[in-house]
Amino acid sequence: MNLKGKRVTVMGLGLFGGGVGATRFLVKKGAEVTVTDLRDREALRESVDALAGLPVRLKLGGHDRRDFQEAELIVVNPAVPRESPFLKIAQENGVPIDTEMNLFFRLCRAPIIGITGTNGKTTTTALVGDILRRVNPQTVVGGNIGGSLLDQIDQIQPDTPVVVELSSFQLEYLRNTGISPHIAVVTNLTANHLDRHRTMENYIEAKKGIIAHQGSGDTAVLNYDDSIVRGWKQECRGKVWFFSLRERLDQGAFVQGEKIVLNQGDHETEICGVGQLLLPGRHNLQNALASATAAWLAGAPPEAIRETFQSFQGVEHRLEFVRELGGVKYYNDSIATTPESTLAALNCFPEEITLIAGGSDKGLQFEELAEAIAARVKILILIGTTAEKIGSLVEREKDRLESKVILHHCSSLAQAVLKAQKETAKGGVVLLSPACASYDMFRNFRQRGEMFKKLVWEL
Repeated sequence: MNLKGKRVTVMGLGLFGGGVGATRFLVKKGAEVTVTDLRDREALRESVDALAGLPVRLKLGGHDRRDFQEAELIVVNPAVPRESPFLKIAQENGVPIDTEMNLFFRLCRAPIIGITGTNGKTTTTALVGDILRRVNPQTVVGGNIGGSLLDQIDQIQPDTPVVVELSSFQLEYLRNTGISPHIAVVTNLTANHLDRHRTMENYIEAKKGIIAHQGSGDTAVLNYDDSIVRGWKQECRGKVWFFSLRERLDQGAFVQGEKIVLNQGDHETEICGVGQLLLPGRHNLQNALASATAAWLAGAPPEAIRETFQSFQGVEHRLEFVRELGGVKYYNDSIATTPESTLAALNCFPEEITLIAGGSDKGLQFEELAEAIAARVKILILIGTTAEKIGSLVEREKDRLESKVILHHCSSLAQAVLKAQKETAKGGVVLLSPACASYDMFRNFRQRGEMFKKLVWEL
């Protein structure tokens, strides 16, 4: 890939590391780089600081059409809508459009394990990475989980394990490369990002990018318990392995009694007891089964899988224990940006729950979550643009179920945390699990989670 002297526009610097990683890579390869974003310097402060000292032009707070007309390559943040008028300008002028992840897939010399799904993909990615690091400490983990892998591309050898979390946005663009991961893992599929994809069918089609270009030597690891994902078997050109909480499998990981079992095709191996898994909840048991199957296919022995399951304590912002104060435990589940994620979180706690939920609207449906809240939550504290929408649904379910859930609306997360402390009785749990994206009040779910932890520690 000869980029020396080429005029490249990076569209969408972002705050998750992809834009920074792409910019550093392009500069290293000798490109003349312009970085442009609709957000201003203050909003992008962390990413701008990470580019300090690099010979790049920053065009922040808006786009200049000339940067799309005169460029020789556009590297676009996958979160940028495909119908952006500036991308249309590039297309009309014959300028190729690529992404940071596409560049990585084209250049990576090692087979890639790609992991996607609506829920659980971050935890599954982290679990697979932890298992493979026990076999090869050089294992690299990145993608949607945070941080660009382009910075490490020259150090990745053909035998380096590479584990990448992939979002629907990234997979939508990845189809253009003609490449799919060597091992493709799909945790589950429920409605998400309908503000971007418009329909569930479009969302599913974007996700299928993870298997679209697999060949006979590749493997798809699919959730047998998810009827949509299970049906993908018919479209897979390579081998298919499953994982399941409910069914005994001829190939893959499943639960038998209270044991996690891996059927390797010719024999079964007991990994560990379900009770030995440190991560709470049935959804995390499902993530463990997915990771066991993928890691074993990537060469990890059962002992390495067992050691990770017995020691892995979770991912930051996913059911993360913050502190106990006055007999009340506080948990940060800011990464829960869908109703299904929050439903899974609610099922993890037998204690009385004070739930802080709400955020920006992705066009999702909250009826099932509202029913669960009315049945399971003692105190609901709502924030963000979806507060009224969720609140009205919970009120309806409250009347139907004769629920005693108490609703509060707060204008900020700080106000919500103080209200939670005041209202939650000793022995209860305060859970931040928004079921929504964060963009109405925060830069991303990480900033939301960090703010929650800060506020809790200041109580």
